[in-house]
Amino acid sequence: MVDVQTETVIDRPCPEVAGYAADRDNAPRWYQNIASAQWRMAKQLQVGSEVAFTARFLGRDLDYVYRITELVPREKLVMRTAEGPFPMRTTYTWTALDDRTTRMTLRNKGSRGGFHASLPPSWP
Repeated sequence: MVDVQTETVIDRPCPEVAGYAADRDNAPRWYQNIASAQWRMAKQLQVGSEVAFTARFLGRDLDYVYRITELVPREKLVMRTAEGPFPMRTTYTWTALDDRTTRMTLRNKGSRGGFHASLPPSWP
């Protein structure tokens, strides 16, 4: 089981932070391990939309597709793996701390099912 949560406070208004982070085209700009993000259908952030990502992890490229399963504009975005090496759920939440400051939380939760097969042979 994988369950990792990261939280940061950003000195920008919540609508601005949420809008930028929820825009999948921006993922390679701010998410260090994401090399690319491509919409698989009309470029519209809504439940059911799918985005294909290429990420760099443990020295390897991983290709996977996320489907948006929940969306509350400027508050919450939930995506689940539709295709890829292992099942994962990613949740973004944005909370205004005041008019100028936002708490952003990113949580990745899933299982390693199938992932172990893609690790280097020397992996313990």
